[in-house]
Amino acid sequence: MSKGSSTSPEVGALSEAWAERYLITHGLQPIDRNYRWRGGEIDLIMREGQDTLVFVEVRYRARSLITAPEETVNATKRRKVVTTARHYLAKHPQLHFENARFDVIGLSGALDEPQARWVRDAFRADAW
Repeated sequence: MSKGSSTSPEVGALSEAWAERYLITHGLQPIDRNYRWRGGEIDLIMREGQDTLVFVEVRYRARSLITAPEETVNATKRRKVVTTARHYLAKHPQLHFENARFDVIGLSGALDEPQARWVRDAFRADAW
């Protein structure tokens, strides 16, 4: 979960937990959380159906007056997520999925019931 200078680790953990529950209610199954490697992190790793692995970036802002949280995933962050996902797959050769994608969940408002925007297939690995 990308954290701004005012976002505490507790807020990050709460928003990631909320996003994970949200995705579970929409049919995804959790595989891993907070996978880190060389400066990169993947907030959630989920499975959709039998053949799709989903790498999820979670973004939270209490208020999104100008830019929605899901719109803050810049090129540098996308590159780090893709590189970290490739490392994850290399470290877990037992995972056999036909497809993989990168989703972003933008959360805003109060964390007990935030507004959620799920961007499926938000960016592609082949761009990096």
